[in-house]
Amino acid sequence: MITLSELQLKEVITINNGKRLGHLSDLEIDPHYGNILAIIIYLRDGNAFFGKQEELIIYWEQIITIGDDVILIEEREDSTVYQHDNI
Repeated sequence: MITLSELQLKEVITINNGKRLGHLSDLEIDPHYGNILAIIIYLRDGNAFFGKQEELIIYWEQIITIGDDVILIEEREDSTVYQHDNI
């Protein structure tokens, strides 16, 4: 078994092009069954403190493998990016 803290230390990388997306920030969990539905990655740019912060939702089915240091995912068009205004 792996903990959320251990998952957050792993870098998320796409197998499509080797792009480094960042580190896992949060999980979306099914409240009825306790299954992980998605992982959430906060995408930051240089001005994220004052600007908009984006979060990328990666569905559990996109995860290829969870290794010692990385989480390899298949990047698909149905990955969802949400923008949040920072206050």
